[in-house]
Amino acid sequence: MPSPLFLFTVQIVAMIAVLLLAAGYLKAEPRAGSARVFCLMAVFIIFYLLKGMAGQHIDPQFRLDLTQWQLIIEIGVNAVPGLFMIYCFLVFQEQQKFPNLLIFAFATQVFLDSILSGVPLYSSSSISLDSLTFLIACMDFIKLAFVASAMIWTLKGWGADLVDDRRILRWFIIGVQGALIFSVVFVESFLLDGSSNSYATAQTIIVSSVAFLVMGMLLVAMRFDYVSLGNVIRKVTELTEEAEPKNGAPFDNDSFNKVFEEGKMYREAGLTISMLAKKLNLPEYRLRAFIHKQLGYRNFNAMLHKYRIADAGEALADKGKPNVPVLTIALSVGYQSITPFNNAFRQIMGVTPSEYRKREILAKS
Repeated sequence: MPSPLFLFTVQIVAMIAVLLLAAGYLKAEPRAGSARVFCLMAVFIIFYLLKGMAGQHIDPQFRLDLTQWQLIIEIGVNAVPGLFMIYCFLVFQEQQKFPNLLIFAFATQVFLDSILSGVPLYSSSSISLDSLTFLIACMDFIKLAFVASAMIWTLKGWGADLVDDRRILRWFIIGVQGALIFSVVFVESFLLDGSSNSYATAQTIIVSSVAFLVMGMLLVAMRFDYVSLGNVIRKVTELTEEAEPKNGAPFDNDSFNKVFEEGKMYREAGLTISMLAKKLNLPEYRLRAFIHKQLGYRNFNAMLHKYRIADAGEALADKGKPNVPVLTIALSVGYQSITPFNNAFRQIMGVTPSEYRKREILAKS
């Protein structure tokens, strides 16, 4: 049985660290949607910690009476996985529209969880225990799916991300934050019984993990010159990078555009930054830095979309080829299917490829 004083201390430290991290994030990027979502998620994480301090396994002298706030706390705690999913999407799927289906799923999950949390508190009607257990299990599976989706998005874009610190953040999100939230939901939903003797020990481990995680994030966020995780990793990788080939091609904006744009290299389907680096006979780390710092792109795929859509726009506006299928044009500029082409075209041009073609050909007539 863990020491009541130790558990209480860890919970207080965790709550203070969460508040400091949220305040720092909001101060650094007050207008960013991801910062606001993170702050809301931080508040609900504190709800989770407060909920743990009101459990029956807590020593009476440290136990909080949160009966009148129980429903609000439960709603907040149940919203954490969905908010984590939204946070990861805003950070790592920038310039993409959040799927409406997931918005509906998140709203439904929070709504149903709030009802399920309120049933034992305010309902005296006889509801089938099996039905209630089944619905709660369904909501738990949905929350696990939210966290899994967030981790997949985070991992999926790692190779195309050109910002070093954000690439490190991706691994931190996947390896620590996502794994912890997933484990908490899974363990508390399917493995632990709140009335069991092992619950107190598990609760101590979980709360301690939250505290250490947040403290670690605070250290990284502070970005000390000699402590920053990003600086440490970059110093290590700088020692192991391959030397730049002496016969490498000149590397500036003009030479890059001549080879990449005039040579239509972006048309190669499935092109990755590592493949491009090999074609240009350049170290991948230097190409990443160049595209990010000199060309201004934060994501390699965003750069590909820009070149490909510009090329497709010229083909669609060609009066001499008004009947060439849109799919043919999409394939010719490097896309492997019509859906990503349509999405990228609408996002960059503001209209669909067909609407763009009609407008441009009409303007030239």
